[in-house]
Amino acid sequence: MVTALLYSRIDPAGVLIHAAIHDLIDEEGEAAWPLLSDGIIIHEIEGRLIYERGLDQKVDADRIIFLSRHTSTRPEPVLTVHVTGNFGEAAYGGEPDELAAADPGMMQAVLKNLLQFAPPGYRAGYEVTHHGPSDLTTPSLFVEVGSTEVEWHDTRAARAVAKSVLSAVPGADAIPMIGFGGTHYAVRQSTIATETRGAFGHIAHSREAGSLTIDTVRRMAERSGAVAGYIDRKSVSTSDAHHITALLREADLRILSEGTLRAMGDIPWNIWCSASDLAEKAAPGSKMSNHGIDQHEELTIISLPDTLLSEALRYHPEEFISSLNTITPCIRLEKGGAPALPDFIGYRESGSQLASDLITLCVQQITKHHNSVMEGDRLIIRRDRFNPEYARKLGVPPGPLFGRLANGQTVTVGDRVIRPAMVCSCEVQEIQIPGLESYT
Repeated sequence: MVTALLYSRIDPAGVLIHAAIHDLIDEEGEAAWPLLSDGIIIHEIEGRLIYERGLDQKVDADRIIFLSRHTSTRPEPVLTVHVTGNFGEAAYGGEPDELAAADPGMMQAVLKNLLQFAPPGYRAGYEVTHHGPSDLTTPSLFVEVGSTEVEWHDTRAARAVAKSVLSAVPGADAIPMIGFGGTHYAVRQSTIATETRGAFGHIAHSREAGSLTIDTVRRMAERSGAVAGYIDRKSVSTSDAHHITALLREADLRILSEGTLRAMGDIPWNIWCSASDLAEKAAPGSKMSNHGIDQHEELTIISLPDTLLSEALRYHPEEFISSLNTITPCIRLEKGGAPALPDFIGYRESGSQLASDLITLCVQQITKHHNSVMEGDRLIIRRDRFNPEYARKLGVPPGPLFGRLANGQTVTVGDRVIRPAMVCSCEVQEIQIPGLESYT
């Protein structure tokens, strides 16, 4: 993939970054820099980059990276990355309601490098979509140094940007997304991109959220190659969040939260989508937690008896959940505070083995932490419970003494010693498990 690096002759930051790129190549050789493996073109522009048009015809490349300065009304030392375009009027180049083609994977890779190489005192992050050129059909991004003359002439910042660009390698498992909400610097999207697989293309500022149309959202997705959208719900009003949600659904894009992206792990995107669809059918609104699913294989639902799972989770749910990492790969569903629902997702090919592993794990947890016995295909659980009526008959007044007895402590009423066993009734529960012997 040939990359074109463009800078303006009148932009001090761009000129300095360009010089730093040549210095790094001279110092360490072309082989040291991944970007050079498929070739680069370096192109100097006479005027301001934001007012250029038709660059696709002037530069024959598969990707365009603009090396530029960043200006802000609230100046601070920053290194930023973003794609260009206008959601409304074109105040700073480009055309109204026009969006350039984005390169989410490369933007994410550069952003991660900016965070790594940023000089002390500099902050790195995304910017929302803004300014021109907006007519690019070749995937593109701006990488900038800001926000004043001081930073534009800072050789440390220029070198950091040069290293970030030359060493950028897009992740093969990056999930291209579009974002909604936040300030100009898109703080939440920046965090998500650096800590998960979510890679953003076009991002709309909070102030634009309520006026977006379905055509705009579809254009954002098309120009970003996006398969999903993210809404920074803390930065937009409830009504705007509902509006964007409806638009994303109409555009047939999945809506991913930060928590979902963090929990996704290494699940391939198409497998995660398949798992998500199965989860929504089995338990609408549930969340998925991955325990080893990472292959492109057909998935299925494996269901356990409700009672069996609830007893296995009764006393040490964290032990059960931790043990899921040691059995046949699966996805656990959780909802409404329940750490696991009786429906698990696993590979269809190994579904019978997963069912066996889950039942075995449940039986092990129950026999380890309960007073239980096995008789044929029956798992019999005996549980002693504090019986208030028994306590009253023995003269124990309701109140703190009840609590002590319920907690297994002996109490004294008058000259009489009351032990917990004297005020307990036995509850017996049977769970039918065909072939129980094979699970022990």
